[in-house]
Amino acid sequence: MLSLINRKYSALAIFFSFVVSVVLISCKQEVKNTVNFIYDHETTPSMLTHNDTMMVSDSGLIRYKMISKTWEVFDRAKDPHWRFPHGFYGEQLDTAFRVIFTVKADTAWNYTLRKQWRLKGNVFIRNIKNETFSGDELYWDQRNHKIYSNLPVVVNRPDQMTLRGTGFEANERMTNYKFMNVGEMASGKTIFYVNEDAENNEEKQE
Repeated sequence: MLSLINRKYSALAIFFSFVVSVVLISCKQEVKNTVNFIYDHETTPSMLTHNDTMMVSDSGLIRYKMISKTWEVFDRAKDPHWRFPHGFYGEQLDTAFRVIFTVKADTAWNYTLRKQWRLKGNVFIRNIKNETFSGDELYWDQRNHKIYSNLPVVVNRPDQMTLRGTGFEANERMTNYKFMNVGEMASGKTIFYVNEDAENNEEKQE
């Protein structure tokens, strides 16, 4: 009887030793797979969120409101940036929280170290004077406090002439702007469209 009991316990000991060995091997393999996982910092975001509304402060005051369907953060990329691949909307606020500037684009990038924004695709901006600016691409240089584009930009000014040209440059509020390229260019001329209805109304008032 004692011999049978010893054999029984020996069998159990061997069985449990085998189970423990299998579990340890599985754990080691699992840890190894986790540690060896590597992703591309240039193409894989370290943070991804959806349907975001962000309020951004400057010098202790809320100055910007941003809305996006998708917000991707590439803070470990060689050129760290945020990306908004599925549409971007932003507002600039004054100290009284009044909207002085709005912007929309199909895609936007915020290069955090360079302090530069890139807006791409159906870019549309409205300033405090209700003037609108549209184009395919615009850049916002936060360090030099200017917005610019080398692609055609159309400026629609209420009751005034419409402007279209390249070499566009403006201040951050888009209230002071200019076209650097005037005259014949590879992409055409800088064109001034006159609002004839507004001119006729002015003549009648005179």
